[in-house]
Amino acid sequence: MTQVLDEFGYLDEEAREVGATGARLPVRRVETDSPGGRVSTLLWGDAPDLTFVHGAGLNAHTWDATLLALGRAALALDLPGHGESAWRDDFDYSAATNAGAVAAAIDDWAEGRAQTVVGQSLGGVTAVALAAQRPELVRALVLVDITPGLTAGDAAQVKDFLAGPLVFSSRDEIVEAALAAGIGSDRRKLERGVVLNTRVREDGSVVFKHHLAAPPAGARPEVDFSALWSPLENGDFPVLLVHGTHGFLSADRIAEFRTRVPRATTVELDAGHNVQEQQPAALAAAIGGSLSES
Repeated sequence: MTQVLDEFGYLDEEAREVGATGARLPVRRVETDSPGGRVSTLLWGDAPDLTFVHGAGLNAHTWDATLLALGRAALALDLPGHGESAWRDDFDYSAATNAGAVAAAIDDWAEGRAQTVVGQSLGGVTAVALAAQRPELVRALVLVDITPGLTAGDAAQVKDFLAGPLVFSSRDEIVEAALAAGIGSDRRKLERGVVLNTRVREDGSVVFKHHLAAPPAGARPEVDFSALWSPLENGDFPVLLVHGTHGFLSADRIAEFRTRVPRATTVELDAGHNVQEQQPAALAAAIGGSLSES
């Protein structure tokens, strides 16, 4: 696997995979200054009314195939401590703190227009926190394989993977580790994701771009999201939950969500936790359907 210098070099390949054969929206990287540091964002098209927020350990490119299939103007953020965004000295990547960075990007690049916010995993609870902090920015929510009821035990797959080695001899080694951990099953998709989520150091070793792979001693990431039930239960914005058949949400978690947020719609797709990478076209169709109904 060779290094790709152009971060958009995989888009043609991904467009073919999802059947997006028409003209493609232009995409460029833009930056926002937020109280916690620089936030880097991919801006697809102009005047976006969709904002995409990735999960822990990922970056904005996790949404590339979904956005190609959707064909709508959008923002896709690198959360603080991920991708090309700045790392925080305090290692605070909680949903509440992340929401401030998302708000700053929407204010800058969508001129503060209300958005349908699509968030997977940590990005999903960040989207809920945004609805609580800046309700005028949220027209609707799409949560991807996450609810405020998720526990650390439910997310053990990612927790264990992030607790593994911090330095690798090659990107292929990371791909093999991800396959062994069950984080995806399509080698080619994993290869692309690893290239876009790692850096090769001068000595040839490979490290992840995100801060979660190099935490300060004693750091404890947030794992209790239960306080975020209230904005979901009491809000009047439409909510769509898309979950994988073998994702992190058990039948009990999904039943709890339906009981506590009865106005929400739920969709199940044949995927694991990273639905946007394993079923991007189907996820785009679900999002598109929710947009037409909201």
